[in-house]
Amino acid sequence: MKLLAFDTSNQGLAVAVLEDQQVIASMQLNRKMNHSLTLMPAIEQLMKASGLIPKDLDRIVVAQGPGSYTGIRIAVTTAKTLADTLKIELVGVSSLASIAANFRTDSLIVPLFDARRKNVYAGGYRWEDQQLKAVFSDQHVSLDELLDNLKEPAIFVGEAEKFQTLIYERLPDANIITEDQFNLPNAVSLGRLGLEQNTVEDIHSFVPDYLKRVEAEENWLKTHPSEDTDYVEKI
Repeated sequence: MKLLAFDTSNQGLAVAVLEDQQVIASMQLNRKMNHSLTLMPAIEQLMKASGLIPKDLDRIVVAQGPGSYTGIRIAVTTAKTLADTLKIELVGVSSLASIAANFRTDSLIVPLFDARRKNVYAGGYRWEDQQLKAVFSDQHVSLDELLDNLKEPAIFVGEAEKFQTLIYERLPDANIITEDQFNLPNAVSLGRLGLEQNTVEDIHSFVPDYLKRVEAEENWLKTHPSEDTDYVEKI
């Protein structure tokens, strides 16, 4: 199976082309970017470098969140458009799972993204029989609550270094990984997770996984508390 995988759920950009487990081409940039302007040129450049044309692809794999609202929306919209246009499979993968997949261990892996106001996006994962398994679901949670609920030693990846003082105060035996190779989005890891996934998405109903309402929706609901209507549909 030939697949294209990409992740713009945070400030960086990661794109890869794989044929089964083999990496044909990959790109990873770690700086703040305008993904609406850079994602498609990056995909075109990588497809050209791989020697493939779009109709050669069998599957699109996209990091569907959580993370930056804008970044996730751009990636998911691009993935849906490509999959629909090419009439190929679409698979969504947790952005947190993709980060966890960078680090191979049988210990509990906890990927973190900063969600502001002392909150984080976090998940719990573990490698079992060469497959990454969810120990607890991705969630938007206060860091205090997350640390209170961890009952075993954990390895923290992603943006965990931002919170290392608090993590070490609460969990002195925690292991915070600081090397970029394990903490940055990696489209190869993403693609391999997407390759293993047997369930494909319905292209038209597939949506980003934000894990929390956008700020505009929260503000709207403050003045419309009795209305049982989805904010996005209402607008």
